[in-house]
Parts: sequence; C-alpha cells; structure tokens
Amino acid sequence: MLDTPRITTTIAQTAAVVHLTIPRDQIQRAMGPAIGEVMAALGVQGIAPAGPLFSHHRRMDPAIFDFEIGVSVSAAVQPVGRVVPATLPAATVARTIYRGPYEGLGQAWGEFQQWVRDHGHTAAPNLWECYAVGPESSDDSSTWQTELSQPLLR
Repeated sequence: MLDTPRITTTIAQTAAVVHLTIPRDQIQRAMGPAIGEVMAALGVQGIAPAGPLFSHHRRMDPAIFDFEIGVSVSAAVQPVGRVVPATLPAATVARTIYRGPYEGLGQAWGEFQQWVRDHGHTAAPNLWECYAVGPESSDDSSTWQTELSQPLLR
C-alpha cells in the first residue's frame, strides 16, 4: 500500500555506507552483513545513527544492484573495512511511504514510478529507500514502513 506521493526537496545527509554491486538475487544475503558492518563501525567510533537505515541505488539495472546501504550520521565516519563516508544527495524528489513487507517493494516501486511518469516527471537514474519501521519494531510486516524517494530531473 502506497501513501499519496508528493514532491519535496531534500538536503544532503552525511552517511556511513557499504557499497555493493551484486546480482539482484543476492540482495537478501548481502544486506544483513553490510548493515552489521556499518553499525559495528559506528559503535567502535562512538557515532550514533542520525536516521533510519537506507539503501541508495546509484543506477537501476534489472539484473545487477549497484547501491549503498547505510545510515545518516551526525559526525564524519572514518573508513574501516568496507564502511566509508558518503553523502545521500540533496535533490528534488517524488516521495511516498510503502506500508508492508519488504517482498512487496518491487511492486511498490513499479506503482510509484508509474505515478511519477503519469504526473509528467522524469526520474533520475538513482533512487533511495529509507527503512523507517521494520522488523526491529514489529514482527507484523503489515506495519513496516519504507520511505521511497525518486530524484527527479528538471
């Protein structure tokens, strides 16, 4: 289920991320360890997350995911292992909230991107999603909320 999309402007966010380029079918196996690495690096450096986990997909390809998994931070993270500092970019975006299990994200993105086209916007080649409410909050996946952000070209 998607909330009514809106157009908004984001500000750049300093982040700690792990960059992954993997086949689409490996995402479930790769995300957990990458998230663990980010959170461990922050813990060692005494840096608290400044927002929810996100994935920033740098380009869209049906077979390969080229993305960063990370979290916004209020202080610069020092590189350690695969964890590096990054910036979630400032942009004009179409944004909505998807409510439901992660398995429904592909369909939700399809519906959302159709809304973007139907409303006369041109999508940039990147996008991101923020995991606002997820399995850490509830076992009931119908309560999970993922914020979808599609940068727009002007």
